[in-house]
This record gives sequence, C-alpha cells and structure tokens, in this order.
Amino acid sequence: MLYTQNSRYDAIPTKILPSVIMKMKVSSQLLYFCNAMRLSRYAGWCLLLFMFANISTAVAQDTWSLQRCVDYALQHNIQVKQQDIQKRMAELTLKQSQLNRIPSLSGSLGGAFNEGRNPSPATNTYIQQSFYSANGGLTTSVNIFNWFSMQNQVKANLMDLKSNIFLMDKARNDLAFNVATAFLQILLNIEQVKVNEVQVKLTNSNLGNTRKLVIAGSVPESNQADLEAQLASDSVNLVTAQNNVTLSILQMKAYLNLDFEIPFQPEVPENIFDLQMARLDEMAPEMVYSTATTTYPLLKSDEMKIKSAEFNYKSVKAQQYPNLSLTAGLGSSFANNIKTTDLSKAVPKVDTIGFLASNPSAYVLQPGYTIPPGAITMSPFWDQVSNNFQQYIQVSLRIPIFNGWQAKANSKKAALNVENVKLNRDLDVQKLRQDIYTAHANAVAALQKFNASTKGVDAAQKAYDFATKRFNLGLMNTIDYITTQSKLFRAQIDKVSAQYDYIFKMKLLEFYRDQKISL
Repeated sequence: MLYTQNSRYDAIPTKILPSVIMKMKVSSQLLYFCNAMRLSRYAGWCLLLFMFANISTAVAQDTWSLQRCVDYALQHNIQVKQQDIQKRMAELTLKQSQLNRIPSLSGSLGGAFNEGRNPSPATNTYIQQSFYSANGGLTTSVNIFNWFSMQNQVKANLMDLKSNIFLMDKARNDLAFNVATAFLQILLNIEQVKVNEVQVKLTNSNLGNTRKLVIAGSVPESNQADLEAQLASDSVNLVTAQNNVTLSILQMKAYLNLDFEIPFQPEVPENIFDLQMARLDEMAPEMVYSTATTTYPLLKSDEMKIKSAEFNYKSVKAQQYPNLSLTAGLGSSFANNIKTTDLSKAVPKVDTIGFLASNPSAYVLQPGYTIPPGAITMSPFWDQVSNNFQQYIQVSLRIPIFNGWQAKANSKKAALNVENVKLNRDLDVQKLRQDIYTAHANAVAALQKFNASTKGVDAAQKAYDFATKRFNLGLMNTIDYITTQSKLFRAQIDKVSAQYDYIFKMKLLEFYRDQKISL
C-alpha cells in the first residue's frame, strides 16, 4: 500500500466549484423572473422544478472510469483491430494448407469453330470443312508422398497462428497499460490545474490586499507591481496546465479511437493516493523477470515463431527429394460434322459387275443398296459423348536433378531463418530484462523523490507561514514574499507529480509481473 497524504494548501482560500457558481447564477435569475413577471404560486413552482431539472441535466456528465476506458479501447482501438486482422489471415493460411493435402478436382468445358483445313474429329485426318466442336472433362490429382513437406507446412502455419494469438494478447495488454498511463496523466494534469488555480487565486487575493495598502500609503507602489507580475506569471502557468489536460485527453481519445468532438470527463478515484500496491522490497527485479518470462505474450509468440521456422525448414528441405503423385481424368467430345447412316431407309439394288468369259451373255450380278440423302444425318450428341468417352490414370515421379540450385538455397535460407528467429527471441528476452531492471530503478528513484518532495512541502509550508506573518508586519519585502510563495507552490506541484510518478512506476512493475493493470 502506498502510504501518502494529499498535498496541503494551507492559508489558501476555499475555492467555489463551477457547479455551485452556476447554481447560484441560475437561482438569482429565477428570482428575478418570478418577481418581474409576478407569477402565481403554482406557475412559479412549475417553473422552479423545470429550471432545476435542467440544472441537474446540465451538471450531470457522462464520466469515464479506467475500466470503461480499457473496455472501450479494446473494442475500438485501430491497432488492436489490425492485429485481429493478422490473426484471421493466419487462420485462413492454416486452413488453406490443411486443404492442400486432400485431392484436387477440376473440370473443363470448351468449344471451337473450325474453318479451313483441320483434323477431322471422326477420322483424325485433315479435311477442308467448316464444323463446330466441343469437349469437356474432369481431372483429379493427389500427392501420394512428398517426404511430409505438406504436413510440416501445416504445422508451421499452426505455429504462426498461435504466435499471432499471443501477439493479439500482447496488443491488448499494451493497450490497457497505455490507457491506464494516459488516465493517470490526465489525473495528474487535473491536479496540477487545481494547484495552479489556487496559486492564481492566492496571488490575486494578495494583490487586492496590497492595492489597499498602497492606497493607504502603508507600502510602496512597487509591491503592487511585483504582485501584478507574479499574477501574470501564475496565469501563464495555469493556461499551460489547462492545455496539458486538453492534450492528455486528446491522447486518451486516440487510444480509444473516440471522436475528438465527444466530451471526455474522467472519473477520479476517491482513493487515488491509497491504492493497494505491492511493496517495493517485494518487487525485486529478478523475481519480476522470472515471473514475466512465463506470462509475457511476446516471449510466448517468439517460441511459436521458432517452432514455425523449424517446421518450415523441414517442409522446404523435403522439396529436394523425389515427389510421387497420382493424376486421373475422364472426358469426351462432340462435333457437328460426324455423320450417321440409317440403313433402314436404304433401297435394295442389283449391280452388274461383269460377265463370264466362257459365256459372254452370262452377267455377273451383285446385290447392293442405295442410300438416299435423308438417311445420312448428324450423329446425336449423347451418342458421340458415349462413343468418345475416355478415361486415364497416371502415376508420376518427379526427381529434382538440377534447378539452378534453388531448392538447396531455399533450404539454407530456411535454416538461417531459424537462427534469426532464435536471435530475435534472445533480443526480446534481453530487452524485457533490461526494461524490468530499468522500471525497478525508476520506482526506487520515484519513491525517494516522493519522500524528498513531501519533506520539501512541509519545509516550504513552514517557511511560507513565517513569511506571511513577517509580510503582514511589514518585516519582509514583496519580492522575498513572492519567492517564498513560489517555492511552496512549486513544492506542492512537485509532490503531486512525484505521487503519480511513483504510482505509475509501481504499476509498470506490476504489469510486467502480472500482465494486467488496475487502479
């Protein structure tokens, strides 16, 4: 638990909240209208309820808690959506490689118009004739044995998918941490605005008192000029602090992918300085690192990438060996110049083919048929399909002999890729360890800075209290008083900044250890 106290603003007038000022203004306007128009009691009460209903609606604002910011960002952040697309692409790649193992099947249809000298579909001899032809078929192919190249490719793609899943987890965790950091920055900037507003109000109050003393002749006019210059400087600091709030809100909206025109009001936790956190002495960097190696999604993704590269190397290496495949197909064809004869329409006839040499009057006769034109027609479509139907099956053995050293080079590249992926993993491990040790060192420095700033506020407050008494008695000039006041003001801002900085550094260590963050 972080044992801290809120910064004290002693000897500082109470600030009237804008909502209270707004209600006071509306109430005075309401009394004015009631008296001016002399409304009846019933009408006055109706108007009163209506006005206060509008006030409640105007004052009530839609606030954003840290959890709401994280949930909204996880659904709408652009980078998370891009990583989700990469994961879905890996899923499609895996599915495609799995389906590549089953036999392929393809069909074909074709048609042609032949003019001039072309091979006849009926006799396969060249003819001078115009005709139409069509053909169709089915072909299937299956890889019988390829030294498990396809199987290893499937495993490699499966590892790529798992790697992308871990990268998706990393993107979501990083986004949650960035949102929490931006949320803390907004709260810090709001606190700094409050401190600057109090400083402006205090300087303005001192300026008013000094003007009265100048008019009375108790103090020189230079005191008033010094306070006016200090008020101008404090006003500049206030504007800068307000602009920092705007910039930090814009950064948060970028993480949320929220329209910049939509108002954003953070929900300030009541116990922001009493958050439950691990003790710093319980967050030894080596212990955090040991836990992070088992939970950090990037390291898990690197392990999957190494396995993917190893399977990919086996798949590429198998392409150097012979490959056995089976191909089968069937098909048929049709042409409109293939004719058929209907013999039932043939007309019998007897032809004289000669005579006997011993008896010239004895003729030799031969029976025959006369084919009328109507008996010759185009062969029917289905008859041609049946007559021309063909099937084939083929076994092929592909033996790579020489292909410009491509297979060997691809195999060596895949082996080098395995080594490169392992080096990337080692680099990520090294960076993770360095980041954890750096975060721990920063947390130690932030705690020391916070303790020092707490003592600084106490000392500056005492100095300011004594300076106020001396200034009121006329024993201190305005320049020295303003200097003392500025030191208190700076010490208060430094303490608030140190508080938030320590919270951030400790939450960073918790994030490395648990891969989650909360306020």
